[in-house]
Amino acid sequence: MVSSNDVQKLFLQAVASRRILSKQVAAKIWYKCVEAVQAVDETLEIEYRENKWDEWVNRLNAALEPLAIEFAHVFDEATGKDMYALVNRKSDEIAQLASDYTAGEIMYFRAILEQIMLAPNESYCVSSLAALREVNHVQTTMTKSQAQHVLGSFVARGWLLKSPKGRYSLSTRTILELQPYLRSTYPDEVLECTICFEMVTSGYACFTPACKLRLHNHCYKNHRRMRSDCPTCKVEWGEDDSKLLRVGEQAFKDGQEKGRRVRSVEADEDGDGEEDEEQSQSQSREPSEPSQSQTKVKKEKTTKGKGKGKKKVAESDEDEEMEEDGETPPPRTQGKRKARS
Repeated sequence: MVSSNDVQKLFLQAVASRRILSKQVAAKIWYKCVEAVQAVDETLEIEYRENKWDEWVNRLNAALEPLAIEFAHVFDEATGKDMYALVNRKSDEIAQLASDYTAGEIMYFRAILEQIMLAPNESYCVSSLAALREVNHVQTTMTKSQAQHVLGSFVARGWLLKSPKGRYSLSTRTILELQPYLRSTYPDEVLECTICFEMVTSGYACFTPACKLRLHNHCYKNHRRMRSDCPTCKVEWGEDDSKLLRVGEQAFKDGQEKGRRVRSVEADEDGDGEEDEEQSQSQSREPSEPSQSQTKVKKEKTTKGKGKGKKKVAESDEDEEMEEDGETPPPRTQGKRKARS
């Protein structure tokens, strides 16, 4: 026997088979589900109004809440379209890939995700070559040929985007479904749009050095229709868009992938603490035979590195010893993303 609740069931089945869809398509599916249920039992009174879409979504999410699932939406960064998908709101959101991929493939996806989030110049992308190199840093028996096939699968299933230049970036599906994971794991790398407050990985930035403005492409276009100044620092932009800085692939600079970027986790004095940093990993970084000062540093690090919060002390001692012997310590990058000049 059919009931009005069957509209929700039909709708969820249709949405689940499409992964991610626009608001226009989702609203059309809702209408077709109402028609299908009423065709079976014309006596059923099912309320349907196009302007009641938000109320319908709220009722649907109330029914899904015990399952830790949400019918969530986000604006596509390229087109500005309102996109919807069923999202798993469990603590480890990235585990959503488990139904489609092996443990090794999920680790590989995490590694690529990290390189994208830690990309310099707010470029939020990684080249095909760099993406394939990541398989060497994952505990898996996957070959590069297999990794190339998995990368194609990530793109085909909507987890990654691949540009005509062969660079991988975050898709709308990944931003929508994995945003809690991205925000908690990479708090210093996540940028928010000044207008809509959603996460930005492609768009515009103001050219004023201290200005924190970041805008999606569609938010920028909407703003420019009304005003020609920066909504944050109020500097006049003029008519020439080329002066503005870019966020995303258009901010990519040749040579920025010479070193692999790593997010390290360190213990602070009070317990656990996280610090993001970029490290250049080259095979010639250390000589084959350590000098006396390096040997001394290793001993001090072994002695001091037993307790929590000692790693930073050991690193400081290493710098002092190397400077005394006339050696220059390797450069370190800042943990937090800085505003570009």
